[in-house]
Amino acid sequence: MAGVTDTTAAAGAPGATAKGGRAAQLAHTGLRHGWTTGACATAATTAAYTALLTGDFPDPVTITLPKGQTPAFALAAEELAAGHAMAAIVKDAGDDPDVTHGALIRATVRLLPPGSGVVFRAGPGVGTVTRPGLPLPVGEPAINPVPRRLMTEHVAEVAARHGGTGDVEIEVSVDHGEEIARSTWNPRLGILGGLSILGTTGVVVPYSCSAWIDSIRRGVDVARAAGRRHVAGCTGSTSEKVAVAVHGLPEDALLDMGDFAGAVLKYIRRHPVDRLTIAGGFAKLSKLAAGHLDLHSSRSQVDKGFLAELARHAGADEALAAEVVSANTGLDALQRCAARGVPLGDLVAATARDEALTVLRGAPVAVDVLCVDRAGTIVGRAESRGPGRG
Repeated sequence: MAGVTDTTAAAGAPGATAKGGRAAQLAHTGLRHGWTTGACATAATTAAYTALLTGDFPDPVTITLPKGQTPAFALAAEELAAGHAMAAIVKDAGDDPDVTHGALIRATVRLLPPGSGVVFRAGPGVGTVTRPGLPLPVGEPAINPVPRRLMTEHVAEVAARHGGTGDVEIEVSVDHGEEIARSTWNPRLGILGGLSILGTTGVVVPYSCSAWIDSIRRGVDVARAAGRRHVAGCTGSTSEKVAVAVHGLPEDALLDMGDFAGAVLKYIRRHPVDRLTIAGGFAKLSKLAAGHLDLHSSRSQVDKGFLAELARHAGADEALAAEVVSANTGLDALQRCAARGVPLGDLVAATARDEALTVLRGAPVAVDVLCVDRAGTIVGRAESRGPGRG
């Protein structure tokens, strides 16, 4: 990977060896992983703050990601002046067709008075949140919670190592970010002025329909060969953690379903297990509930009219139904219903479960569903139902 070295093979990390689970699926695809904008911003922040305290930029700069990987990033640009330092990283998305591949991610770190803490700013090319329903309040820079936590943790580590206070302003910018953002959903979501700084694991999982669907099939085969009668298809790392916490499943019973709900259901229909847990973000699973088997944003959208109809069945009045239709995001719709005591999350989970059972066509598989938010909180749940042993 140009400019980046992955120095670990931690469990679940790219390069790790495993017989089953997400790491094995990634290895099976043969695709090269990449790094998120959040990981790049964290590396740039670490380098800039180190230079601010020591006068020297670490190059390459090594960071630690949530699952223990320690990639080292080469600097593409650096600048040191009185009171601030800037470092920049070129994003490498690996074999994923990511619109931000090759983008220059900059972090400018400025010293603040003791007690100020860490303050985030949106520089040129990074958006600002202007509508509710996103994981950040209106008016905040579009730097998501996990990247913020990573940057804050690395600032604290650098401060402890080099005698700083850890009180800094971090301005993240992306060269040509406003132009790149026009190819994303940001403008429609009310994130204006540029890109979002994203990532829950720091790793970009390469996206290839055929390779990923094949890896799902191999994941099912491995689980069955190991005698697993209960598997979980998860849309990402957050929902995977929830499935493990709720059901105590081992690694080789976990399927990285991603957006390919149909691939999981159709293969398990032919190669059944006793029980399938489907775990994923509320918005994605609302698409499954509406009958979509490919959950990728380019091929299916959250149908807020459908959500409004579900809410009506649970007692929502027309005023609330209208709010759901006009909600900015699926999460916004969920929050509006929750505030009025309408269990939209449970309704989506139950409807998604029933849709899954329809696709399974009577195969001896019981299905339950867990809907989660970005923080990993269960916001909807449907108990196991179906002809399997559950």
